[in-house]
Amino acid sequence: MADDVQLDKSESQIVAQENAGWFKWVPTSMAQLAQIESRILSSLKSAFDKRFVTLPQSQHRIWTVVANKDKPNVPLVMVHGMGGGIGLWAQNIDSLAHKRPVYTFDLLGFGRSSRPKFSTSSRLVEMEFVESIEEWRQEMKIDKMALLGHSLGAYVVSAYALKYPEKIQHLFLVDPWGFPDTPKDNERTRRIPVWVRAVAKVLSPFNPLAVVRASGPWGPGLIKRFRPDLQAKFSPLFDDDTILDYIYHCNAQSPSGETAFKTLSLPLGWAKRPMIQRIGDIDKNLPITFIYGSRTWMDRECGNQSRYLRNESRVDVEIIVGAGHHVYADRSENFNSLMSQYLDTMDKHVDNERIARIELKRVETDTDMEEYPITQV
Repeated sequence: MADDVQLDKSESQIVAQENAGWFKWVPTSMAQLAQIESRILSSLKSAFDKRFVTLPQSQHRIWTVVANKDKPNVPLVMVHGMGGGIGLWAQNIDSLAHKRPVYTFDLLGFGRSSRPKFSTSSRLVEMEFVESIEEWRQEMKIDKMALLGHSLGAYVVSAYALKYPEKIQHLFLVDPWGFPDTPKDNERTRRIPVWVRAVAKVLSPFNPLAVVRASGPWGPGLIKRFRPDLQAKFSPLFDDDTILDYIYHCNAQSPSGETAFKTLSLPLGWAKRPMIQRIGDIDKNLPITFIYGSRTWMDRECGNQSRYLRNESRVDVEIIVGAGHHVYADRSENFNSLMSQYLDTMDKHVDNERIARIELKRVETDTDMEEYPITQV
């Protein structure tokens, strides 16, 4: 498949107008992001399409990749976390698209998608993310989907499930951010070193990754110095700096989604509107699966709490041994295998429901024929 790495004329003009002078200091551009992403996607063996999907209401554009779009089973839609993008699913798409279409997209404000100015209200920011996904779903003509989110993406898809549960067959929350209640002045907060709290206070007026952009030409080196683990996670695919370059170019652009994340969060990473307080309000018929890494820094207890809060619903909590926060990359084969098991079970459930509907319709037809025999017509 040919790589589409060129920006169209209108997009190039918009980027130039919005960022005039900025990229003289920060060595990045949307064209560079497109090129490095294309290098990542070239590792896929599945047939895939990629394009911008324009949202009718806002005219924002969502950069989308669809693998094996003609497969018959319920599609899987995967939503990345803070600072991520489509490229981070490179080790998962082929395996998970074996029996179904797999859709991935850059969240509004991230990657190659539009980078609008979000509201300054956490409630409204949440809804802006939710409605962008719903508009995107409608434009993609997806009836019902298995919906997966990682980290911030898990928070966003949970908010989506609160409003549009009927569009989801199964909800997968992978190492979710934003679930725990904000601790008061308890032991957990006191365990955070004083210097960490001091640094957090100093940096609180700034976006989380502002230092990457402020470092200008030294920004790529910062990513390589402080996140060499990301390179190791993708070593089965790349033996160079491809993934680190991708992370840099995703986050050196205008910080739109990053600003939205800051609006959603409190200092030290807590959510202003913790999802654990609302998880019980999601339709009880919607199955939810939490997937954590055994070495994650997220609060795994939220998965077990959700079981209690949704005691009339199906809630599973899975732990992948040896994985950290980036479960899907740390132990990609284990993650893909676990997801495939759940998706196969989901397909069987969907098939059984379809057969039951057909049988019910047949019984209703037979009943009608008994009430109104042909000889009486």
